[in-house]
Amino acid sequence: MQLSTKHLLGIKDLLPQDISLILSTASQFKEVLQRPIKKVPSLRDVTIVNLFYENSTRTRISFELAEKRLSADTINFTASGSSVSKGETLLDTVHNILSMKVDMVVMRHSASGAPHFLAKHLPDTAIVNAGDGINEHPTQALLDAFSIQETIGDLAGKKILLIGDIMHSRVALSNIYLLKKMGAEVMVSGPPTLISPYIKEALNVQVEYNLKKALQWCDVANVLRIQLERQSQVL
Repeated sequence: MQLSTKHLLGIKDLLPQDISLILSTASQFKEVLQRPIKKVPSLRDVTIVNLFYENSTRTRISFELAEKRLSADTINFTASGSSVSKGETLLDTVHNILSMKVDMVVMRHSASGAPHFLAKHLPDTAIVNAGDGINEHPTQALLDAFSIQETIGDLAGKKILLIGDIMHSRVALSNIYLLKKMGAEVMVSGPPTLISPYIKEALNVQVEYNLKKALQWCDVANVLRIQLERQSQVL
């Protein structure tokens, strides 16, 4: 069984069977961590560029560690200290990647849609979105789903609560897409100023401003931090 898409640009683009395949594969690879030698040849001879235009610690290190444990050759790129600081555009970067003949790019960018731009101009290269603006963070949502599934089992029918800065969180949006695709009930809770009307109206998600009531409703609560770096106004 294979994924229905070459890229991982967002949860919105995935089919439920894609999500199930990713989660079941992750479960199999988790067993590798129990071995004395935590390495398998799954990505041998595959070259991956980690292209990070935003600051990142956990996500960048997690990707690099996973790539190395799967035997990939990795190249790490950060915007600070690179030609980006000299005025290199994203399209310039695309042309450089093309000349390098890499197989995959893991990208984090402050602009929503940047990974989609890359996928459009690099048709032969697999693109993985590690977070783009306030749009999506698909790998974080997959990790959250994996953790929930390991704890309480199948997501279908479960009541999942997202708490915090829903409006500015790309993690929240990816989680909502994923949980609904997998049959879970979703509720969000937080201050009215941090919950967009779009969440309730377009995504058909329950909203509860009373945190005590929200916690009484749910099977699992996922607490999200305040996205200070994405807020244009002071709270």
